[in-house]
Amino acid sequence: MKLKNKNIWCTVMVCLIVAFDQITKYLAKSHLSNSDAVTLIDGFLEFRYAENTGMAFSALSGGRWFFIVLTFVVAIGVIVFMSKKKTQSDLWLFWTLGVLLSGAIGNLIDRVLFGFVIDFINPTFVDFAIFNIADCAVTLGTISLIAYMLFDAFKKKDKEHRDE
Repeated sequence: MKLKNKNIWCTVMVCLIVAFDQITKYLAKSHLSNSDAVTLIDGFLEFRYAENTGMAFSALSGGRWFFIVLTFVVAIGVIVFMSKKKTQSDLWLFWTLGVLLSGAIGNLIDRVLFGFVIDFINPTFVDFAIFNIADCAVTLGTISLIAYMLFDAFKKKDKEHRDE
C-alpha cells in the first residue's frame, strides 16, 4: 500500500495524539486536582486526578530524571528507526512506532514540566492503575508492535518453509 507524504501524515497523527493527551491532562489538572472523582459510568469508569512519579502502576516512583533521559533516548531511537527506508515501506510498523512515540512524548512533556505524569482515567470495574491518553497510546502501540512482530515472524517462517 502506497501512502503519499506518509512522514507528514504520521507527524500529524503524533501531534494530534500528543495534543489530545496534553489537553485532557490540562482539563484533569484544572477540574479534578482539588475535587473528588467524577463518575462517568457508575461502577465502570471515573475521572480521578493522580500524579504519578513512577512508571506503570507507580513502579520506580521518584525516578524523574531517569525516566526523562530514558524516554528521550528511546524517542530519538524510534525517530531514527522510523526514518529508515525499510521501516517507512512497512506502514503497519511505521504507524505503530508513531503511536508509541506519541505516548512517550506525551508523558515526557509531563515529566519535564511537572516532575510527574498526570493520570486521570480510573476504571472502577477492576482494580487497575489510573492512566491517561499517552498511556493508552503506549499500550495500544505495544500491542500492535507485538502483533506485527508475531505476524512478521510467521510470514518469514512460512517463506522459509516454501523455499525449502
